[in-house]
Amino acid sequence: MKFAKKYEEYMQGDREKGLPLVGLKKLKKMLKACRREIEAHENRIQEEREIGESSDSLEIVENKCNNNCSGHCPVCDGTFFPSLLQEMLAVVGCFNERAKKLLELHLASGFKKYVLWIVNKSHRNHGSLIQEGKNLVTYAIINSVAMRKILKKYDKMHHSTQGQAFKAKAQSLHIEILQSPWLCELMAFYINLRNSKVNNKAPMELFGDCSLTLEDDKPTLSCCLFESLRVDINLTCSICLDMVFDAVSLSCGHIFCYMCCCSAASVTIVDGLKVAALKEKCPLCRRQGVYRGAVHLDELNILLRESCPDEWEKRHQVERLERMRQVKEHWQLQYRAFVGI
Repeated sequence: MKFAKKYEEYMQGDREKGLPLVGLKKLKKMLKACRREIEAHENRIQEEREIGESSDSLEIVENKCNNNCSGHCPVCDGTFFPSLLQEMLAVVGCFNERAKKLLELHLASGFKKYVLWIVNKSHRNHGSLIQEGKNLVTYAIINSVAMRKILKKYDKMHHSTQGQAFKAKAQSLHIEILQSPWLCELMAFYINLRNSKVNNKAPMELFGDCSLTLEDDKPTLSCCLFESLRVDINLTCSICLDMVFDAVSLSCGHIFCYMCCCSAASVTIVDGLKVAALKEKCPLCRRQGVYRGAVHLDELNILLRESCPDEWEKRHQVERLERMRQVKEHWQLQYRAFVGI
């Protein structure tokens, strides 16, 4: 079945009503309008050739056609990209908000958990939690594939790379949904529930294939998604070159150890990443201002702790000593500044 049909089926019945979507049909209509504009220019050139107009006039018409759809297109640039950008912002915002609420509900404890379960009356058991996670991941993936398909169609029709440039812009604006830290958290959330000893008589499959693999002690979170799309998330910190410990995801989507992030952002673990300067850059993509929006990956940390207990305990002991050292140094500096030493 073609993606367009799958997407149409999803829009008609499989999705929750009222959720924002990438308007595939509307965007295709915009591209068709542009196609008609291109054909009109081509017909104009052909007519000029047939009536034998001057070469200067013909060159002007050809240049106009080339300028319209070689790299930049006035028909598409004014409607297509702004519309797609607005839809992507709505989709990513909705996905992040709902995933955050779901994971908060799962990780809550004590009185907070009781209050959340009362407020969220639809979440009564682990089966409903898994179903909600499944719906969120399907929602994220199908919109991501729709965006990828329509941008590929744009580039093919215009013989340009503007679609790829827009995708890079989306990544820089942190609205590429597959880079969302909440997608990684939902994958870990599913594996944690699957590995738990909860008596669920009818377990639901959230992904076609989702697993944590270890090759040469290098963990990778892998998932086969819709339309044969595969996502592999490397869980090796690019700073310490070890398994991520107390993992955090920066707003650009890259994952590091919390202490490594603090070191890269030139802040102490006492102050935290929220006080990082906006000029500080991600160690991998070199984007600025990515630390203040960092997300603690609690589900991923639980998964790594349960899957690699020996390595986790070893890192825990080392990190504990380092944290104590940094906290001691921090308060010594505070004391010296207070007494004026």
